Amino acid sequence: MNHERPYRTLSSRMLWQSKWYSLRQDELADRSGERLTYTVVEKPDAVWIIPVTADGHIVLIDQYRYAIDDWCLEIPAGNIEPGVDPQVMAARELREEIGGTADRLVPVTDYYTMNGIGNERAHVYLALGVTLGEPEREATEHITLRVLPVEDALRLTHAGAIKDGPSALAILLAEPAIRAYLAERET
Repeated sequence: MNHERPYRTLSSRMLWQSKWYSLRQDELADRSGERLTYTVVEKPDAVWIIPVTADGHIVLIDQYRYAIDDWCLEIPAGNIEPGVDPQVMAARELREEIGGTADRLVPVTDYYTMNGIGNERAHVYLALGVTLGEPEREATEHITLRVLPVEDALRLTHAGAIKDGPSALAILLAEPAIRAYLAERET
């Protein structure tokens, strides 16, 4: 299998920047020398956290998303600040969005969230033994908590009711570890 880079970057310029992401436009040449333009969404890596309480519930958030003018069932998530360890950010996002603290934060996996147009990588954590407290949300976060038995949350995920792709994938990939945690608690 040939994994040689198929493009050569000729130039790059920033089209737009915000606090959350940037838009970069690159001029490329393919192997034959043909030129093309590629626009990339540059976004910091982020964390997604599946909070599981000691009594066997998953804490989901129902969050209003302006871009789609709708509410989405999701798990807590947020950008990783420069120089901050992803696990530290996972603990911070858990506290900020749901007021949660965890007995353990377990790394599950990482994956790209939008590899066709952007470079964001999701770092997924399972938060075990979560205790809920008072959230420390940003003014732009409009969130309602949905604390569901694990089986109900998994059923919603498998049924496609969680429309936020990174959240749904995180839950599905963490399902074996969630089930192992619950089985461990039963013994």
